[in-house]
Amino acid sequence: MLTRLKISGFKNLVDIDLSFSPFTCIAGSNGVGKSNLFDAIQFLSALSDRPLIDAALSIRDEGGRTTDIRSLFHRVGDRYVEQMSFEAEMLIPKSGVDDLGQEAQASSTFLRYTLILGYRPDQTYLRTIGSLEILKEELVHINKTDLSHHLLFPRSQDWIDSVFQVQGRSVAFISTEGSGSDRVIRLHQDSGTGGRKRGGMGGKPRRLLAINLPRTVLSDTNSAEGRTALLVRREMQSWRILQLEPSALRKPDQFVSSSKLGEDGSHLPATLYRLAHHAIDRDPTDPEASVAQVYSQVANSLSELIEDVRSISVDRDEKRELLTLQVTGRDGTVHPARALSDGTLRFLALAILQRDPETQGLLCLEEPENGIHPERIPAILQLLQNLATDINESISFSNPLRQVIINTHSPAVVQQVPEDSLIIAELKEMLNSEGIRFKAAHFSCLPNTWRSKSVKLGKSVSTVSKGKLLSYLNPVAISSEIIEKDDYQDNLLSEQLLKPIKSKRVIDRPDMQQLSLTFSHE
Repeated sequence: MLTRLKISGFKNLVDIDLSFSPFTCIAGSNGVGKSNLFDAIQFLSALSDRPLIDAALSIRDEGGRTTDIRSLFHRVGDRYVEQMSFEAEMLIPKSGVDDLGQEAQASSTFLRYTLILGYRPDQTYLRTIGSLEILKEELVHINKTDLSHHLLFPRSQDWIDSVFQVQGRSVAFISTEGSGSDRVIRLHQDSGTGGRKRGGMGGKPRRLLAINLPRTVLSDTNSAEGRTALLVRREMQSWRILQLEPSALRKPDQFVSSSKLGEDGSHLPATLYRLAHHAIDRDPTDPEASVAQVYSQVANSLSELIEDVRSISVDRDEKRELLTLQVTGRDGTVHPARALSDGTLRFLALAILQRDPETQGLLCLEEPENGIHPERIPAILQLLQNLATDINESISFSNPLRQVIINTHSPAVVQQVPEDSLIIAELKEMLNSEGIRFKAAHFSCLPNTWRSKSVKLGKSVSTVSKGKLLSYLNPVAISSEIIEKDDYQDNLLSEQLLKPIKSKRVIDRPDMQQLSLTFSHE
C-alpha cells in the first residue's frame, strides 16, 4: 500500500509530495498531470520487475509511445533535466514468496524506498534512445515512534496492529555509497537470514558497482539475500493500472486460461469461476451452495447498477473447453458477456475484483465513471471504496491490504467522493534554477481534512481554493431542497445517495453547498 510518494524530474512532475489513503480520487482537467502520476507509479512498478531500459520503454510519452528515454525526464523548452527522483513510503504484507516459491517473512512492514536515476547518452551509433544510470538506491524501515508523522490518514488500532511490525535494525536494507564511477550499492541481509549477526544485519552485504547495473538492486532480490527487500519488490510489482477494455471483458476463456483478471479486463470468466469453486474449499459440506453464494454476491453488486439482474453464472462448455460469463435477467433471458454494455462489464469486473483475496496492492483506474449513467455513479464509487482495505478492521482474508486510486474530470464524481479522499490537480507556474518560468503539475487537498492538517507535522501542504471547486459543483448541485427525505423510497437517485459512504462527501460540506447555491443564483 503506497502511503506517500515524492517525485521530481519525471515528465511534468516537479517537487511533488503526495500522501495517499486506501481510497484516493485525483480530479483535474485534461493535460494537467493526472495520467503522468499514474505513469510514475507504473514506472516504479516496472523498475521492480524489469531492466531499466525495458521499464522506461513500457511508459508512454506524449505521443502515446516511448522511443526516446529522454522523453520521460522533465523538459522546459528543448532542455531536459539530467535526473529524476522517486521516494515511496509503503506498507507491505508480512509474508510472501520469491520467484522460486520460497516463503519469506518481513522483518519490517513500513518502509521508504528511494531511487534517483540519471540520463546517460549512448556512445554507439546502434542505439539512440539513451540509457539510465542509478545514482542512488535506498531502502530503509520506518520506526513505530515515527508512525504518526508518516501514516497520516485516520485508522483503527486493530488495523495498525494487523499490518505494522518492525524489528530493531541499525542499517538500511539497501544503501548507496560513493560517487561517480566508484558509486556502490549494497544489499544488506535481514537479521537472521544467515551468517553472524552484526549491527542488526546478518551475513555479508552484497556489493554492486552502480555504473554497470542494468536494473535496480531491488528487482533482483530473493528470499535468501533479503526477505524484506523481496516483499517490497512484491508490493511494487502488485501496483497495477487497470485499463478495462470492453473487447477483453467480453471474451470467453479457455479451460487453460489464466484465472487472474488482466489489466485490460481479460480472463473475467475464468477469474469468477475460480472464486466460485475455491469457495468449496472453505465450506466443502455443501459445494453447490458455496458456488451459488459467490455468484449471488456478484449478482447483488451488479443489481446496484442495473435492475434487470436475476443471477450471474459461468457456463462451462465441455465440448469447446470454454468458460463464458452470462447474466440472467428477471424474465429469464440469458445474456452472454458479449451482449452486455461497456459500463456493465466494467462494473462487473470491479465487483469480481472486490471478492478476490488474491487481488492485493495498488489498483489505479482512469475515469472509472466512463459508460456509467450519472444516476449510478454513487454505486460505482461505493464499489471502488469497498475494493480498498477497510481501515476500521484488521487485515484478513476478507479484508486484504488493497488500495484504490482513481482520476477523473467528472463533476458528478467529485461531488460524491468522500471529502478527505479528494485531491485537485492543476497546472501551476514555477521558476527553475535558471530563472525560466514553466508550468508543472500541482496537487491540492481540501481544507480541514487530514492532508491539510499534516502541515502541523512539518509537511508542505497546498489546499485548494473554494473557487477552484465551482466548476465541479455547478452542473449537478444537490441539496435537501431538491430531494426531500420523505421521497427517498420512490426516487432511484435518492436510493443510491442513501447507501453508506465511509465519510462525508465533498457535496455534503456546508461551505461547498453554500458556494454551489450562490453560484447557481448568479
